[in-house]
Amino acid sequence: MTELAASNGAERTQALLNLTNRLTELIKKETTLFRQRRPEEAVSLQDEKTKLANIYRAEVARAGQEPARFAGASAPVKAALRQATEAFHIALKENGHVVNAAKVIAEGVVKAIADEANRQRSAGGSYGPGATQANAGGKGFAIAVNQTA
Repeated sequence: MTELAASNGAERTQALLNLTNRLTELIKKETTLFRQRRPEEAVSLQDEKTKLANIYRAEVARAGQEPARFAGASAPVKAALRQATEAFHIALKENGHVVNAAKVIAEGVVKAIADEANRQRSAGGSYGPGATQANAGGKGFAIAVNQTA
């Protein structure tokens, strides 16, 4: 389903308002979970968030092509939709900053682990003056990361 269930412009506007508010709520909840360093709990929001975001994108694209899709909506509902859209964009921007910060931190941790493993692997096995390092023989080091953000 990529279209709002509505039979006229007034219903469509109200449905888009409801969808925008719910999507904003999910984004804010995800942002809070990332701030609380509980990103694993945000996974449960992904299915609904993805479905709603797809409907939102499709509906906004249709609105650009057919402005009459929202004809008949009352001025207060249109104003509420504008306000909800602004709040949605603010929440998205904030979410982007928080998720990006978490990504940078996670990448830094992975790099530190890889650097330490590389340092330990290349450390020699003998001690004292004239000691030589054993050649690692070009053995590589691999690490897998489950990237969910």
